[in-house]
Amino acid sequence: MTASPPVEAVPLRYPPRRAVTAWLFFDWAAQPFFTLITTFVFAPFFASALARDAAEGQALWGYATGFAGLCIALLSPLLGGIADRTGPRKPWIAAFGALLVIGSGLLWFAVPGSRLAVPIALAGFIIATIGAEFATTFNNAMMTRLVPPERLGWLSGTGWAIGYLGGLLSLAITLGLLAADPHTGKTLAGLSPIFGLDAAAREGDRFSGPLTALWFIVFVAPMFLLTPDSVPTGMRLSQAAQGGFGRLKATLAELPKLPSLGRFLLANMIYQDALVALFAFGGIYAAGVFGWQTIELGIFGILLTVTGTLGAWLGGQLDDAIGGKPVVLGSIACLLFACLGILSLGADHVLFVIPATPAAPGDGLFASLPEQVYLALGLLIGLVAGPMQAASRSLMARLAPAGRIGEFFGLFALSGKVTSFLGPTLVALATTIFASQRAGLAVLVVFFLAGAALLAGVKVRRP
Repeated sequence: MTASPPVEAVPLRYPPRRAVTAWLFFDWAAQPFFTLITTFVFAPFFASALARDAAEGQALWGYATGFAGLCIALLSPLLGGIADRTGPRKPWIAAFGALLVIGSGLLWFAVPGSRLAVPIALAGFIIATIGAEFATTFNNAMMTRLVPPERLGWLSGTGWAIGYLGGLLSLAITLGLLAADPHTGKTLAGLSPIFGLDAAAREGDRFSGPLTALWFIVFVAPMFLLTPDSVPTGMRLSQAAQGGFGRLKATLAELPKLPSLGRFLLANMIYQDALVALFAFGGIYAAGVFGWQTIELGIFGILLTVTGTLGAWLGGQLDDAIGGKPVVLGSIACLLFACLGILSLGADHVLFVIPATPAAPGDGLFASLPEQVYLALGLLIGLVAGPMQAASRSLMARLAPAGRIGEFFGLFALSGKVTSFLGPTLVALATTIFASQRAGLAVLVVFFLAGAALLAGVKVRRP
């Protein structure tokens, strides 16, 4: 007689509010990695100060993002199955959180002009990305033990909103106190960088790595201290690994019998890949097309994060009211509009052919019409990106079979990452082949369209 896979008991009583609040702070702790490193500070710094030119920087960053995504895609469902069999998720969060801390810390050593700067930056980014994504996967797997099913939209949306606030505060600290214009030596607040950071050596931009690491260590602590974990099953790790691999093969074979779940995972695979690439290259694109530096990108990031916070909270309310699927589809439609709008912009034109006067030195922030349109489109992206990600997470929690939440959140991470090496790589290849950042971003339009078409056929039962 074959033993059935262990099933995690559904708690009859959900934990107190303080435990849920502590869990929400994981998003606050992890978000600076995505805000400071992958989008608004370090990625543009890499393209403008470490790579030979913006196009090469976008290509190298794309290859690194793709490699990290491939590693995550190959391991996520297997590790999720192992976690289901061993029980607790916190040890996994701690282990991969350590990778996030180590990789982020390495970025400090990417000194402009050093022959090792590019390898160090890419290696640190890859390590930190793997750590951040896996830690998030295991944190997500705790959701169904915290609130009733009808509150999952609120939980996921609130988590994303709190995460955006953490990213906003970390970005404000970086711009106001740490990262300075290399020409003036002053931060956005008009101050000299604290800790004696050298603006000419771009130490403020590089300090975004250590700040991310320290931020995560401090603010993830409440989750470890106050949020209850799953009960250990007593199964040894070697047994869980062997069983997890077999269960993974069985689950993949089972997906054709779960058409809506399989279709959702495929759709998520495609549209999440496009969103990751859009955020990864958004700052690099602005740096290359408009010549934005840390100050412009930072202000842009602050404004985008404000709209992201509002959007994530509103998206959670909409999720509980009308369901996750309509929220995701509406978000994708807005992202498609934004992508097409960005592709139509250049330093001297809008809507592909309408001429516009480029910004001149001394004109001030966002002085030209193309820059203002890019800013508006960026705010739209921020408004809908949070709801799309939060609604996808709660939708997965509703679709996953009871007792196998870690395994299926592993597949969820797989679906979000299995082509993440493909999307950024295609962006990088198109950028390389055509020597154009615009050609690279055109790939994302196809991804969003395909993801929306697949999601439209998913059938979801309301709780």
